[in-house]
Amino acid sequence: MPVREHGASDYLKTPEDIVAYLNAAIEEMGDDPRLLMKAFRNVAEAQGGVSALAREAKLDRVALSRALSGQRNPRLDTLAKVSAACGVKLRFST
Repeated sequence: MPVREHGASDYLKTPEDIVAYLNAAIEEMGDDPRLLMKAFRNVAEAQGGVSALAREAKLDRVALSRALSGQRNPRLDTLAKVSAACGVKLRFST
């Protein structure tokens, strides 16, 4: 039986899956928000790709791709637009 490679986006089928995945990324990221942006890339792939997310978020596709690469620290306005386009809300709790 051939082995098939799986990506995180293969498992992000429902809004609940996406929220749980992003919450886990926030828990794991510590002081490095680039991990969260990589998680958002996986969500984007599950929802039709970075180009579709860029259209929904009204962001430049190339700039969004760079932001989701995990190589740069995200800007707060980018994070807010991306989360809204993915259908999730940013929240704080204690």
